[in-house]
Amino acid sequence: MADPSTYRPAPGAIPTSPGVYKFRDAHGRVIYVGKAKSLRPRLSSYFQDLAGLHPRTATMVTTAASVEWTVVATEVEALQLEYSWIKEFDPRFNVKYRDDKSYPELAVTLNEEYPRVQVMRGAHKKGVRYFGPYGHAWAIRETVDLLLRVFPVRTCSNGVFKRARQVGRPCLLGYIGKCAAPCVGKVSGDEHRALAEDFCDFMAGRTGNYLRRLEEQMQEAAAEMEYEKAARLRDDIGALKRAMEKNAIVLADATDADLLAVAEDELEAAVQIFHVRGGRVRGQRGWVTDKVEDVDTAGLVEHALQQLYGGAGPDERNESVPREVLVPALPEPAAPVREWLSGLRGSQVDLRIPQRGDKKDLMATVQRNAQHALALHKTKRASDLTTRSRALQEIADALELDSVPLRIECYDISHLQGEDVVASMVVFEDGLARKSEYRRFQIKGFEGQDDVRSMHEVISRRFRRYLQEREQTGEWAVPEEPDEDRPGDGPRSEDGRPKRFAYPPQLLVVDGGQPQVAAARRALDELGIDDVALCGLAKRLEEVWLPGEDDPVVLPRSSEGLYLLQRVRDEAHRFAIGYQRAKRSKRLTAGELDSVPGLGETRRQALLKHFGSLKKLRAATVDELCAVPGIGRRTAETVAAALSSRTPAAPAVNTATGEIIEDGADEAPEPVAAAPQTAPSQETP
Repeated sequence: MADPSTYRPAPGAIPTSPGVYKFRDAHGRVIYVGKAKSLRPRLSSYFQDLAGLHPRTATMVTTAASVEWTVVATEVEALQLEYSWIKEFDPRFNVKYRDDKSYPELAVTLNEEYPRVQVMRGAHKKGVRYFGPYGHAWAIRETVDLLLRVFPVRTCSNGVFKRARQVGRPCLLGYIGKCAAPCVGKVSGDEHRALAEDFCDFMAGRTGNYLRRLEEQMQEAAAEMEYEKAARLRDDIGALKRAMEKNAIVLADATDADLLAVAEDELEAAVQIFHVRGGRVRGQRGWVTDKVEDVDTAGLVEHALQQLYGGAGPDERNESVPREVLVPALPEPAAPVREWLSGLRGSQVDLRIPQRGDKKDLMATVQRNAQHALALHKTKRASDLTTRSRALQEIADALELDSVPLRIECYDISHLQGEDVVASMVVFEDGLARKSEYRRFQIKGFEGQDDVRSMHEVISRRFRRYLQEREQTGEWAVPEEPDEDRPGDGPRSEDGRPKRFAYPPQLLVVDGGQPQVAAARRALDELGIDDVALCGLAKRLEEVWLPGEDDPVVLPRSSEGLYLLQRVRDEAHRFAIGYQRAKRSKRLTAGELDSVPGLGETRRQALLKHFGSLKKLRAATVDELCAVPGIGRRTAETVAAALSSRTPAAPAVNTATGEIIEDGADEAPEPVAAAPQTAPSQETP
């Protein structure tokens, strides 16, 4: 635990300008990001007597080892920079909204020649019109199915569309009238685009004029005794009305607004958002967060607005920002947030608290949803949070650690009879898997099967990379050993980003018993690392082995600590097996041309297509190879040399008759390798 006075800035060193500040821990990791209208009073407030600080703030300042700041010109810039740094560094003491899945939205790809209606998730793309988000994808499909009767816009994929154009025949939707079939020319591109734009207008809430126009056309058709046309128009009107009924009008005057409500207690908060477009509730989404920092309702609202609208770049207009944003409490101060939202939208945004009427009533509904979401979340996760805390404490007690291991790393070795030897590293933080920090290793220091030697190599490589990162800050000296890690495995960040191997674990777990633990201990000792706890988990009796101990630590079968260690070990095993299988599959399906330098997939296919088989390609001269489009003389010479240096494959045999097949036409094209016909064997974890 650090003393905040050891890194407190000198009096007068902190500017009074607006800015953004970062607290870092002893390893240089950013643990908190904040902004201030005036940096000096805000930062000074963190260095008062610890007894006067909020418990979470006190924990943060004692975990930190340094503080730095960046001065900006305005509060709006501070808001933007704060959000960018929170996304970049993922600080552990900032509010982070979890359970925020990617909500489905109805998208119309107006950026394509023939616009397509589809369900999309994730980041918005330029030129695509979005409606929603919706709680479920099936809700979008039900609405689209009703509207396609009136607006037969294409919904097929690009592959299906291209195939239909080639064969001159539309898909099933084109035959049943739910697609205008632009693929076969039933409508022109302009006519199809007009249908897509009408579809967008209807989804945007401009429904009254369109329904009136259809009713007039129906009356005209009936007056002219075109009863079939009138009946079709009548059915279209009914389909549109049924689609409209799915979104009841809640606000008059075709209002576009987002309503945000917060339900909170001392530890957690739930945020609910209703998206109202054209006076109708078009979508709903929600988040839940741990209140890891001292934040009030206004602060939660500000964080939620950043999370909701911050995805657009500084020069990109965010069409999801409506004209009105209604909240239960205004951020302090509200003007920079209002200005930021207006800049994202490209026009004025009204950020306010509803005081009366329908909007206040709808806000009460959103508030009830937030309270219900928080209650459900606590019901589902209360026991989980308690269990994880108990598991970490049990591990700390059993291994006699000074503190609970908030970061656990586990390593596993996997191979198949000594071939394709690989290793995995998985990371658990606060008892939960952190998959973004998983890593894979190829064992390349030796050939063959030796789990103990493999474990020593992997631990050495991982912590050598860690020491290299420490060397950049001058905290550690790196042993003069050759760097055997493949490019890209080392930390790429110098700014505290949670990437690569920059941070050590509190507990290192290896899959295995005494030999694997001894190998890992030897690797750590060689690198001079003595502040990382180490243990091994043997599969046979689920025993926990400590370095230098003759007897294992046996945790009770009902122990939550043992269960957590098993989960970590099993996840490392799964990750290693998946990588090993992928490498083996790639090796077994690789062809003779795959290893020819400078020969890509396109030219490999061109060679095989030109000669028809690998046998004929192997017999071709350099001049014949040069006749293939895209193959120059140097490449032809390289291919000829590579194929001539390899032993031809054994002749194929008809297993039914025993006949040797001599015909080159029967030779299999690339890839030529097949799995060896040997007795089945088990993968070794």
